[in-house]
This record gives sequence, structure tokens and C-alpha cells, in this order.
Amino acid sequence: MGPVQSSVNNDQLELTPNAQTVLERRYLIRDDEGKPVEGAADLFHRVAQNIASAERAYGASDEEVAQWEQRFYEVMARLEFLPNSPTLMNAGRRFQQLSACFVLPIEDTMESIFETVKNTALIHKSGGGTGFSFSRLRPKEDIVSSTKGVSSGPVSFMRVFDAATDAIKQGGTRRGANMAVLRVDHPDIMEFIHIKTDQSLLTNFNISVAATDEFMQALADDDSYDLINPRTGERVETLQARDVFEEIVQSAWQCGDPGVVFIDRINESNPTPALGEIESTNPCGEQPLLPYESCNLGSINLARMVTGEIGSGQIDWEKLADIIQVAVRFLDNVIDMNKFPIEEIAENTRANRKVGLGIMGFADALIRLGIRYDSEAAVATAEQLMKFILEQAQRASTQLAEQRGAFPNWDRSIYSANGNGLVLRNATLTTIAPTGSISIIAGASSGIEPLFAVAFTRHVLDGDELLEVNALFEQVAHERGFHSPQLMKQIAARGSLDDIEEIPADVRELFRTAHDITPDWHIQIQAAFQKYTDNAVSKTINLANDASVEDVRAAYMLAYELGCKGVTIYRDGCREAQVLSTGKTEQTLGLSIKPRPRPEAVTGVTRTMTTGCGKLYVTINSDDRGPFEVFGNMGKAGGCVASQTEGLARLISLALRSGIGAEHVVKQLKGISCHMPAWEPGGGKILSCADAFAQALERTVLSEAAQLRIDFNPERNGHAGACPECGGVLYHEEGCRKCHNCGFSQCD
Repeated sequence: MGPVQSSVNNDQLELTPNAQTVLERRYLIRDDEGKPVEGAADLFHRVAQNIASAERAYGASDEEVAQWEQRFYEVMARLEFLPNSPTLMNAGRRFQQLSACFVLPIEDTMESIFETVKNTALIHKSGGGTGFSFSRLRPKEDIVSSTKGVSSGPVSFMRVFDAATDAIKQGGTRRGANMAVLRVDHPDIMEFIHIKTDQSLLTNFNISVAATDEFMQALADDDSYDLINPRTGERVETLQARDVFEEIVQSAWQCGDPGVVFIDRINESNPTPALGEIESTNPCGEQPLLPYESCNLGSINLARMVTGEIGSGQIDWEKLADIIQVAVRFLDNVIDMNKFPIEEIAENTRANRKVGLGIMGFADALIRLGIRYDSEAAVATAEQLMKFILEQAQRASTQLAEQRGAFPNWDRSIYSANGNGLVLRNATLTTIAPTGSISIIAGASSGIEPLFAVAFTRHVLDGDELLEVNALFEQVAHERGFHSPQLMKQIAARGSLDDIEEIPADVRELFRTAHDITPDWHIQIQAAFQKYTDNAVSKTINLANDASVEDVRAAYMLAYELGCKGVTIYRDGCREAQVLSTGKTEQTLGLSIKPRPRPEAVTGVTRTMTTGCGKLYVTINSDDRGPFEVFGNMGKAGGCVASQTEGLARLISLALRSGIGAEHVVKQLKGISCHMPAWEPGGGKILSCADAFAQALERTVLSEAAQLRIDFNPERNGHAGACPECGGVLYHEEGCRKCHNCGFSQCD
């Protein structure tokens, strides 16, 4: 395919208001005062120009480079294809770090561990996420010959990585995310399985057990298996596979972790086994990588590959093939333009040239096609689409190999060894990745997930509430005459269309949401995409709050039986800090929180806190159940200072009286800063009035251990359940936590 000229009008990008907000908050270049100095079209031009310039290395003329720049701009501006967030953020800028996914090695030495901590910091600073296998580390209580002491084990070092991650805000735009993997035959596997049941620990980590085929066979046979010390290679214990699996299931039911990766299945499709085994994945599990490898991701918006009326559309296969060709070339160019944070990553990435082309808007596409998400037709469509995407991607990569050469390690790959003559430019081509922010920019449903809600209430920064309705549903409702503001509010309160008789049955069938769909259909869709995906698939298997442990067990087993490379489940409401996502969830949980009444007498203490606005006197009263209320007085101050102080104290009191622990209140407020910080006598620093309330509460009612958890494992700004950027709701989708309010995503 040759370059073609764009017909996109730069001033008429089809961006929703929400997409504009996400771009302004997280992607556009800003001046020293924090004001955007580029628009969306400028961003797409910046990225297109930077990525197209790679063509010069392969002999392209200035005219050809300009044509490819225009073509790359076109597919982004039309929201047909978008690369992963680091590429949009960094291409043509100082960092020029364009990859989202990295895996780093951890060997069983202190030098290796802390070298990896340093490299992790460099990657997070540049906007990437990291995966690690801790399986090579000797187990807890094992001998350390150099000191004659004993090892603290992998889990203790995971906490070191977690603390380091929390200290780094990625490039001012993204927060660090990690994946920790531990083999199921590691002696510390039981400690690993349960680590995240304490929700104050490892807040920057997803964790997954690497389940081997041997373990899964022992599980099927109700047999035992061996735990192996990685330092000696010797058996240290034998466990019943069923007992270990039950602990995995119970923990996942309780808190959503750990997930499971089927590590031998992953290595069966390792394109370069001669270079070593794959031991870990990126933070959401969709990108298995060798140590010191990275991968560039990008997603095609399937909603824009369907033509015709809603409910009777058809896939435009010719258009899809064209977009695939452009996307593969774009992603291959990204490798050449990438400024890698570590030289070993640069070498390995360029030697294997892995790319991960995926999709978003699958649920939208099904609606346009008139196909119910939880149906055999949807499964068949998923297979058909992904098979086509893989075949066309291989065709594009083959053409690039003819022009530019195969990836340097091709002669050490499965393509060379099996003699099938498939000469590719890229060792892998397809990945189904989370598309949190980029799907908002594209105005599309996330990845291969169903709709998370047909309508919901968005809380915006000025305190207003806006009703958000799925655009396809709103169009159908108007066309068929059942639209009304009252109905839209009713849908937002319920979260789904079930049992709303005013809506025609065929429409209810088409607009299915995540919690309308049973786990087995979620898994069947994931397995259908996995069948034609080189790497892996990021997807959350959503379970209702009343789902049983048996439901979790069945989901994990079905995922293995259907050929998935990994599985992540999330039972709604299982994390104590989760903010309710829909009215339906609140009804399911039966929550109606009421603050406990004030007793006749309480006891308290008053602390004097030095702030930039003056002395703040904070009184903390307790009843027989603990801290109960807070009062704040700013000396003789009046006006805005006094009113804000009183308002903050009232909200803290309401939280305490409603059963929210003081530790959680402190986590929300500690570290908030204003333009006038103040030093306390003795050297302490108070960043703002909010920080003063937090520190007063912390010093008065929290134990030393609780204070350490806040300092070194913070969930500040509500990271466990509320968005750290805007305070909105975080939802669990694609194995990731994301905010539909401002576009924050832990993983993309």
C-alpha cells in the first residue's frame, strides 16, 4: 500500500467534550503557567510528524515522509487508530519515551534488586509501567551466606518497589503501575497469595500467580506438587494443588487479587525461546515480555469500522485492512523513534521489534451490527475480527520485512526454526490492551469490554452533576420515540436497562452492560480474541457482589480450559474503599450509610498547628468507639478562611461518624499543598490547612504502624477507590482501575 493524501479537516475533529477534557488535562503541551499551548489537532500533527520522520532511515524522500505524516495524522484525527498514551504524550517532546510496557529482571542478589528499583524509577518517570517476576528470589528464612543471616523473601522486596513507585509521578501525567508475578511452586507462594487482602499494602501493584501446567494437572488429578527453592533447585515442601488453588480463589473473591497467568501456555507462543523464558507480563497482563524488553501498543477503533444503521450495520473489511496496514507501519516506526530509558531495553526491543496492535470499541461495534454481547454470534464475530486483524498485520509486517529487513533475532525465532517461510519485521504483532484514556479520546467503549453503563452521572470539578448517556443508545431512543429526561435519569440510577419496560425488548437485548453479563460469557469473549492474539488479552471478568467463591473457582477453570493465557476477576464491592459505580450496585449492596449520633459527652484534645494562614487550633473528640468529630478554629480569621476551615472540619467529622477510619481520612488529606506552606517549631512542615487537619488527626489517634503505612504505602487522594486526579469514581475494567470522569487510568 502506498501513502495516500488526507481529506480530514483539521478544524473539525469529532471529539466529545469528555475527550477534550482528557486531552487538556493529560496530553497537551502546557506552558510554565500550566495552560495548554496546543490543541488536539496540534497533538496529532506533533505525533504524526515525529513518527513519520522514521521513514527517512529507510530511504524515503521528503515528499514520501510528508505523505506518511499526513496519513498517520488522518487515522488519529478520524479516531480510527490511536497509539498508547506514552506515544501521544511524549512523541516530539523532550522525553521521547513512547512505550507503555516493560519487564525488568530481578536476580537473587541485593545488587540486582536495587539496580531494578533504579531502572523502575527511570521507566515510571518516563511514563511506562513495569512487570517483574520475583520467582528467582530465595524464600523467606532462607540462608544468606554472605552475612550468615536469613532472607526476608520476595514479598518484603515487593514492598520496597511499591514504596519507590509511589514516590514517582510519571512525567507529571501518569502514575506508576506494576505487575508482580510469583511462580506457584515458589516456597513463599501462600504469603504472596494473601498479601493484598490487606488493602493498605502494595497499592501500586497488580499481582498474579504463575500457574504451571504441572500445577494445573495436579489440580485436575487432585494430587500434590512440589515447592522448589530457586536458590538450590531442591524441593522444600509438598502441597496439595487443590489447597493452594482454593486459597487463590478465596483471596480473589475477597479482594480481586491475585490474578492467574498460565505461564507455560505463555511460553508455548514465545516467538524467541532461544533467548530465554518469559517469566512476567506488563501491569495488566496482556503483554508477556522477556527481561529488558518493551512493547509499543496501539488500538483500532472498531466502532468506526462498521457502516450502516445501528442494529443492522456491516463491517467494512476493506477499510479495516487499510487501517491495519497503516497501524503496523506506525508502530514499527515508533521503535525507531523511541528514546528508551535503559540501554539493555533499547537493545532487546530493537532486536525483536515487538508491537501490540489491538482494538477498542468492540461493544460499540456489536451494537452497530445488531449483535448481543453475551451470545454465540458475538463470540464468532470476535474470532472473525481478530483472525482478520492478525492475518492483515502479518501481511503488513511481511511487506515491511521486504523493505527494511526482518527483526534481527529472526534467525533465532520460531519463524526460522519451523521453516514455514514467514519472514516478519516484528516478533509479535497483536495484543488486546487496556484502552482507558485513549478510548475516551476516541469516544469508544473500552477494549473488548461490554458497556460499563448505558447512562451514569458524572461529577465535574465545579461540583455540578452531568448526565452522561451512551451516544448510540440516545440515538436509538430518539429514533424510536422512547427518549425522555426522566427515563435517562432512571437508567443512570439503575446502571442497566434490565426490567425497564418502557424500553423495547430488542433494545434491552442489545445494550448489555458488564454486570448484565455472566462470567462465562466474559471468558468466552476473552478466549475468542486470545485465539488469534500473539500476546495476551487484558480483560476483567466482572462478578456481582453476591457471587460465590464457587463462581470465582469456575471462572478460573473455564479460562484455563478455553485457552486464555491469564485471567483477572473482580467481584463488585469487594474492596472496602471502592466507590459505588452505579445505582444498581448501591441497591445490590443495600448500603445506606448513616452517621452515628452524638453522645451526651465526648473526650478530646486540641492541637495547635502552624499554617501559612496563621495558627490553626484543631480539636479532636472521641466517643467509646474512637475518633468522632473534629473542630477547627483559625484564630481571629474570618471570611473564606473561616468558612473553609469549618467546612473541612464538618466533612471530616461526618466521615468519622459514618465509620470511615481515621487512617483513611489522613490518607486523603495528608500531602495536599497550597501556595503558603509553613514550618513548625522543631522543623516539621505543614503544606496547607488540609494537611494540618491530617497531621493533627494522625498524631492524635493513629498508631506508629498506621502512620508508617500512610508514609510509605499511601493511597493518597483516594487511589484505591477514588480518582487521584479529580476525585471521581474509579471503575475496574480491562484488569485496570480507570476514571471515566477525567480519563485517569492506572495502566494504559
